[in-house]
Amino acid sequence: MKQYTLIAIMFLTLIFGCSNNETVTTEDRENTENNQTTTVNKNINRQATGSSANDLLSANTYKSMVIEMVYVEGFEPEQASVDNFVSFLNNRTFKPNGITVEKREIPSLGQDTYTIEEIANIEKDLRKNYNTENQIAVWALFIDGKSSNDSDSNVVLGTAYWNTSFVIYEETIQRFSNSPFEPSRNLLETTVITHEFGHILGLTNLGSPLQTDHEDDQHPKHCDVDSCLMYWSAETGAGISNMANMSTAPQLDAQCIADLQANGGK
Repeated sequence: MKQYTLIAIMFLTLIFGCSNNETVTTEDRENTENNQTTTVNKNINRQATGSSANDLLSANTYKSMVIEMVYVEGFEPEQASVDNFVSFLNNRTFKPNGITVEKREIPSLGQDTYTIEEIANIEKDLRKNYNTENQIAVWALFIDGKSSNDSDSNVVLGTAYWNTSFVIYEETIQRFSNSPFEPSRNLLETTVITHEFGHILGLTNLGSPLQTDHEDDQHPKHCDVDSCLMYWSAETGAGISNMANMSTAPQLDAQCIADLQANGGK
């Protein structure tokens, strides 16, 4: 979980809900298209976070990647954030046949808060893309409403909960961006998205084996380098007022990059 200590505003700590790595029930179903029935093993896309790191990083099995980016009406991520995400993927993964983003809007489901089980059920109902022979599929949901794990002092910005699935609590991100003493929305979105996908890529010690000892003992599955994207409070350090002065999102440090490279990535 990635946390942000808000010193300047409201004394609220922002946390990434990414270290729970909750597993929900999986099942196999059938998809029917154009009156032809094709068996799709959806269970392949419902495994533990980080377990498909090599498949995502390398071209050994999957030559391309599709990102199914679904957002609630009014909560679409900024295009610059999407572009930054694709750039992050191109810089770290081998997909010679390319990376495609398929965006679509859905109506609000009318909830104020969501459990991770409810998020997973939304995916089960709405996800269209699953792994094929040569293409790996990723699901990214940008939801209105808050995480059920929010408290008076903590809010969850995003969670990677399956091997190819993550949710961004876009309503919360919008509450804490694009205002004085707050980061730009693009910066905050980019950081949360790439941080959560870093966990899907197996960081830190979550599926991409450590090449050096750099897991944070106090914040498991996060890097102990305070300038790294995978640090538990990588964006802020001294609080959200510092984030307002940042022009770009944190980057992966050399040790995290070495872990990805050893597991088939760039």
